[in-house]
Amino acid sequence: MMLLFPMLMYYFWICIEFYDGKLVHPDSLLDIGPFVGRMAAHVADRAAPTLWAWAVYWTFSVFQAVLAVTMPGPIVKGLPVPALGYRQLEYLCNGVSSFYVTVVTSAILHFTGIFPLWLIIDNFGSLMTVSILSGILTTVVTYAVTIAKGEQHRMSGVFLYDLFMGAPLNPRLGRLDFKMFSEIRIPWVILFYISLSALAKEYAEKGYASPHVWFMVLAHLLYVNACMKGEECIPTTWDIFYEKWGFMLIFWNMSGVPFTYCYSTLYLLRSPTGRALEFPTWAMVVLFLVLIGAYYVWDTANSQKNRFRMASAGTYIPRNTFPQLPWGTLVNPKYIKTQHGSLLLTSGWWGYARKIHYTADLTMALAWGLDAGFGSIIPYFYIIFFSLVLIHRVTRDMERCSKKYGKDWDEYCRRVPYVFIPYVI
Repeated sequence: MMLLFPMLMYYFWICIEFYDGKLVHPDSLLDIGPFVGRMAAHVADRAAPTLWAWAVYWTFSVFQAVLAVTMPGPIVKGLPVPALGYRQLEYLCNGVSSFYVTVVTSAILHFTGIFPLWLIIDNFGSLMTVSILSGILTTVVTYAVTIAKGEQHRMSGVFLYDLFMGAPLNPRLGRLDFKMFSEIRIPWVILFYISLSALAKEYAEKGYASPHVWFMVLAHLLYVNACMKGEECIPTTWDIFYEKWGFMLIFWNMSGVPFTYCYSTLYLLRSPTGRALEFPTWAMVVLFLVLIGAYYVWDTANSQKNRFRMASAGTYIPRNTFPQLPWGTLVNPKYIKTQHGSLLLTSGWWGYARKIHYTADLTMALAWGLDAGFGSIIPYFYIIFFSLVLIHRVTRDMERCSKKYGKDWDEYCRRVPYVFIPYVI
């Protein structure tokens, strides 16, 4: 996985950048060597890790880190951590103010000509390579430092597995929690700016941008803004509470998410078929409505669940971050109290389906692919990959909850019989 995924990233980028989104392959067994040579030549030509790319990627990352420890925001406690004697770590959740400062700063840089945003999409290959190398280097350094300090957790003794899963549980530098920071401040902000860069590029070249590119900007803006405005809900999630900080989380957040979830945007701007794509007006309207509708369900469902969880733990903080959507907070919610003391929510969206937030998330992912048409399968990478991940995650969660809660889980499934789509499945 640590070798395969970077190679896959290069392959998909090459297919879009040089072959109009077609999945190229060797013509014969004898062509395998020359094919690999052609692929390597494309990387050397358009994806070399230039000093400019290193400077841009790390200037952005350091800027985000500075904002993460200096901007105002509420301080939220995470779940009790067994490895730390059940101590609750504190998290400064200033994603909203940090994101707004980032947007204003980038606007100043763009309109003054200091850093035109289209430079991001023009240097996509080099920035992707730097992100890949940065993810690998950060993984190795983090692992080595953690072992040297004797702060490793739940090690298997198998080096590659431990490197992949990670050694540290909650690595921090002062107020900066690396795991929380890398999950929110790096991937989704870069993803948004890749699409915004494509928008700026089209305006620079044509004086206008296609509705398809506008769609991707809106889609990624909604997602990054949701992550920021709901950041106080993140400390109680499984990734922050349980997962260690290794290649899986480091690489995925520093490189995988921003440079693969953007394939629709990249295809629309860099491939001839994508640039020529035009949908009827009614089709674009339907696509926008599907995106906004799915976003509403996803946003409010996550809000209901996390605010219920935080209210139960006594950590809920009312906030007025934009947008606060109707039905985001449940009044007098219904739930099942298990013998373990856990609460299983059975009202709001969670009374209709157990994983309805995944349904909405997958619908948005599908809309991202549909916006790029049907000329290439690559823009559908996100929905395909995400579906596989969620199938595994849901299966694992159902088995774990069934074993943990027993009869209480059976009663929960009786009250909420549908998993993804109410009255269907």
